[in-house]
Parts: sequence; C-alpha cells; structure tokens
Amino acid sequence: MMEIVHDILADEFWFAVILAVTLLGGLMTVVAYLLFYERKVAGWMQDRVGPNRAGPIGLLQPIADGVKALLKEDIVPRFVDGPLFVLAPALAFIVAAIGFAVIPWGGKLHWPWMPEGAEPLQVQVASLDVGVLYLLAVGSLGVYGVVLGGWASNNKYAFYAAVRSTAQMLSYEIPMGLAILVVVLTTGHLRLENIVEHQVTGHWNIFLHPLAFGVLLITAFAETNRAPFDLVECEQELVAGFHTEYSALKFAMFFLGEYLHMITNSALIVALFLGGWQPIPWSTWMTESTAWWAVLLRCGVFLLKVLGFIFVYMWVRWTLPRFRYDQLMRLAWRGLVPLGLGLTAMTVGLVYIGKPDAIWLALPGNLMVLAVMLLLAARSRVTITGRQRTMPNLVRRERVTT
Repeated sequence: MMEIVHDILADEFWFAVILAVTLLGGLMTVVAYLLFYERKVAGWMQDRVGPNRAGPIGLLQPIADGVKALLKEDIVPRFVDGPLFVLAPALAFIVAAIGFAVIPWGGKLHWPWMPEGAEPLQVQVASLDVGVLYLLAVGSLGVYGVVLGGWASNNKYAFYAAVRSTAQMLSYEIPMGLAILVVVLTTGHLRLENIVEHQVTGHWNIFLHPLAFGVLLITAFAETNRAPFDLVECEQELVAGFHTEYSALKFAMFFLGEYLHMITNSALIVALFLGGWQPIPWSTWMTESTAWWAVLLRCGVFLLKVLGFIFVYMWVRWTLPRFRYDQLMRLAWRGLVPLGLGLTAMTVGLVYIGKPDAIWLALPGNLMVLAVMLLLAARSRVTITGRQRTMPNLVRRERVTT
C-alpha cells in the first residue's frame, strides 16, 4: 500500500492533481477567514474590537456567515434573465479560482523514496510555457461575471455599475500588462517559476524596476474593484452596484470571487517582483534544497508575503477616499499608461544593449522615466482635481428675503 502511495506522490500528474485539490480546499478556508481578517483590520483601523461574539475572539464568525448564506432565502426577481443571472456569480467565482494553477508555491521537491538523480517535482499545479499570459487571460475574464450580473439583473443601477466595471477593468488591464511586460523583458521568461528562479540567482525585480512594481500594485486594486477604486459598488450612487438584485449564495459567490482575485493578484506580484519563495534577497538559504521540509518552509514564506499584500489591500481600503470616476479613468489613461510605455521603452533599450538586469542601469532608468513624467505633469495646465471640465458652471443664486 505504501508503495502505491509513494508512486502516486512521485508522479508529476497525480502530484499536480493532489496539489490542486489541496489548494482549492485550503483557499476556500483562507477566503472565509479573510472576511474575518478584514473585519478585524477594519476594527483596528477604526479603534474598535471587530467580531468577537461567535467563538473565542470571534473565530467562528466565518462559519456563522457561511451558515447564514446557506440558509438565507434565495430571491430571484421576476424580470431577470434567468440563465445569465445564475451564470454570472458562478463565472466570477470559477474564473478567480482557476488562476492559481500556474503559481509557483515552493520550488522543486524530491521525495526521499524517489531514485537518486530523478527529475524533481515542481510544486505547482501546471507549468505552462505561457504562464504569465495564462494569468492575464484568466484575469481579464473576471469582468464577464460583473457585466453579466448587471445586465441580467434588469436593474438600471446594476447595469450602470456593470458598464463602469467594463471601462475600469479594461482600462487598467493595459498598464498592468505593460508592468508585467517589463518583467518579461528583464528575465526573458514567460514561465512564472523561471521568473522566480531568475530573481533567486540575481536581483529581485522590485529593486530593478520599483516603478513597474508600483504600477502593477495600483492596477491590482482596480482589477479587484477594491477601494479606492470600488466604483462598480459605489453605494452612494448605485445602491450596491452590480449585485444589487442578488442574495444568499449567489451574493456570497461574488465576494468569494473578489477575495480569490485578491489572493491571485497578490501571488502574482510576489512571484514577479518579490522573489517568490526566496525569504531574503541575495541569499541562497533554503533556496537550493529539494527536501520536503525546505519546500514547506518556502511555501510558508510565499504565503506570508501574499498575506502581507492582502493586509495592504485592507489597509488602503480604510485609509484613502474613493476616487471620482473621471479621476479614476484619468489616472489610468493619462498617468499609468504613459508611465508603463516609458518603462517598457527603457527596458527594451536595456535588452538591446544586453544589460536587462543591470541594477546600475535599470534603477537610474526608472528615476529618469519618473522625472520625465513629473516634468510633463508640472507643465500641464489641465486641472487634475476639482469639478469636471465638461460640466456646465454652476450659477450661484442669492436667496431673496422679503
């Protein structure tokens, strides 16, 4: 029996299947407790306790929320488009869940019972030649769940939110793609595991291209519809946004998809810019061993980095006010897109001279691009904040007293 188990664990296909099932189950638990984590972070930011009634220090609150979602009445309005109304939350959840397939969690693993010299296993569900493109393609499908939810609801406010979401997510995909292109040009790889190994043997990409890291981080907020870019759920204007007509499990699936999307984006940023599972920059400690204990430690390092970025998501939510919609779009098209194009052009120049990962050239290049952008912004006469230029001027009417 043990020999059969050893053979299964040593086979790349079955190991990937077991890892996929483990990740899916583990991530569902993590997502449930991220709701608890966010409410605790919100309480800390607002100087209050947060959930503390269900279980010790409120640890059973996610279970209570899940039971409530299961038992709550599922109300479907009369005039909705039935098939699309059901498909939208399922699509939002599935698209967010399948992005984890190409994330490199812990490097390479060699079981003690595997033959000496055998090819080690990759701690990754799927090792694709186009791993980065796969993540971009899957992430771009997330907009369909939101759009279909707003359209199928037959509610004008939900539809307005869906239209906003389409414009927002498609706009911010462009600077996100440019920031990722900078990393692809620097490392010469589309496989995420190769990008991580390139950083392990050289420099973390955040030290080479801090501006590209900033662009990717900002676009990650917009892609997940998180504050200050949560315009698709703008309560003051759109009731509750695209999911106004949803309830019970359908409503919960939209939020599960949002948190899964947060984890995916955080894992992508960690893999592209923060050395993946490498604990310390420019260190070979725990990076070369293929023993099972080293793999567990590397997975722990990767997850801690992801959890740190999720904290940043929650921190920003309770720190920055929501953008106005024209400010949101102006930031993308007049700020991040030119910045991304400048970084891409600079990186192409480094590749052309054969120095793509020379930190003494890449870092000054980032500073030069930033200086040019600040100079152009300083010379611009267009008002960045305040009233929209396309709206008519308000006429102040003095109150007449009699």
